[in-house]
Amino acid sequence: MQRMKWWLLSWLVFFLSQQTSTDSPPKTPCNTTQHENSGGQGSCKDRCQNKDDSCCCMNYVDDILETGSLEDTINAIEELEDFIEKAEINGSDLAMTSDHVVALQYEPNDMFNGFNIHASDKNISYEPLPSSTLGVQLPTELSPGSNNTIVILKLKWPETNRRILGSQYEVYDRALVGLSVEGKNISGLHQRVNITINLTKKINETQNALCHFFNLSRKNFSQDGCITLWTRGENHLTCSCDHLTYFAVLLVTASPSPKDQEILTYITLIGCSLSLFTLVITVFLFITNRKVREDVSMRVHISLVIALILLNLHFLPNQAAAAVSSSGLCLYMALALHYSLLATFIWMALEGFHLYLLLVKVFNIYIKRYLLKLSVVGWGVPAVIVSVVVIIDRGFYGQVPLDSSNKTAICYITNNYVKMGTTVGLFSLVFLFNMFMFGATIRRVLILRKSTEFGQSNRDRAKKDICTLLGVMTLLGVTWGLVFFSFGYLTTVGLYLFCILNSFQGFFIFLWFMMSLRKAKTSVTNTSSETRSTST
Repeated sequence: MQRMKWWLLSWLVFFLSQQTSTDSPPKTPCNTTQHENSGGQGSCKDRCQNKDDSCCCMNYVDDILETGSLEDTINAIEELEDFIEKAEINGSDLAMTSDHVVALQYEPNDMFNGFNIHASDKNISYEPLPSSTLGVQLPTELSPGSNNTIVILKLKWPETNRRILGSQYEVYDRALVGLSVEGKNISGLHQRVNITINLTKKINETQNALCHFFNLSRKNFSQDGCITLWTRGENHLTCSCDHLTYFAVLLVTASPSPKDQEILTYITLIGCSLSLFTLVITVFLFITNRKVREDVSMRVHISLVIALILLNLHFLPNQAAAAVSSSGLCLYMALALHYSLLATFIWMALEGFHLYLLLVKVFNIYIKRYLLKLSVVGWGVPAVIVSVVVIIDRGFYGQVPLDSSNKTAICYITNNYVKMGTTVGLFSLVFLFNMFMFGATIRRVLILRKSTEFGQSNRDRAKKDICTLLGVMTLLGVTWGLVFFSFGYLTTVGLYLFCILNSFQGFFIFLWFMMSLRKAKTSVTNTSSETRSTST
């Protein structure tokens, strides 16, 4: 009977130990007293020679996270990943911890059905932990194979090191999460990898939490392939990504508050709608007025008007098109919006070129088939740019989230490099050229003021000068340059000015056009009066 009790007791201990092992992988604590502070010198391979010792490498990484440079940190992380992948373990998994690193090595079997991992700063488990700050969900599609080790790393920088991996923004909780499969480069997953961060610290209203991955080869953070699932006020954030690498949550300068966003949205909708309506009236007046049609400058202006009509026509319903599940419709809207925006920029530059001929060159400005050549540039260059982008990859056009919650989106350019190169880059050149022309216009106005006709008051002259400069500023798109000043403390103010001035740009052009018509009629009336008085 006594022997039976001992047998039952032994079996119970064995059973409980087996149950515990399914909840949490066996853990090896890597005591930092096992190494000497190297001040960030050497490498894992140098310090752990002739050893397959992941703990030794983890302790070295602890030192690097405290004092190492960007280059040393990247090298140390890559070496640690390599050490853990090749470490020999008894069983299918092994967890390791040190001062700043938590790691898991997992060897899957042939039937990989995905799994969840939970981690805190000092522990890692398959089951939720009381102090868990991280949850990782790996999908079935990952299918690593039985011979390929999965490595999960959580690195946390000490508080003394604020500039993490060279980022200009604060990294939430100073943490980086690494996911890798030995011998494989995992990307383009349809079943996304989900990394959930428990937000234990409050995020300021002036900051936005956005998911990024760290590109080890380019040594920078990027959002490509990652979606941030988070609404302000929630206590957890999920990074849903289509690839494996090193992930972090960056606290970037926040976009306007929800209230400001709502106001800016209404301003934009009202401004663009009014601009579209008045621009159509402008075209109608141009068509019905023969003398205006004969004016070369007016014909240049009306091309800019048409470009703005196309821009507003495709911008206003864009968000609604993105909400529709039709990928074909979204592709068309993205293409059309990109084309009309580029056409608007090009015609602004051509307005500057036309002004250059009138104010700077002045003499010998006749150009054969002038308007035809301008039209080829104004409508042809945007078509070439858009065509090249489509030929390279049609996937560059699609749905683009407008905020971190991904609840609203528009159809536009999905790739940041293409967006920066074809829009911001092009507009930067246009803006610099047109600012030069705007300066030339101001200089010309000041020269004309010195030769003011006798009997004309300074007040009347000042009004005309102000109207002239405002009209030229609108045609040259100078106000679009506010985008370069909408950052930091000027973000909200800059966005309000940008939305007001640019969404109403078409309406301002309409007012300027009406003043030009009135001026032309006044000139004709005065000429007729002078002719009658002379004949008398």
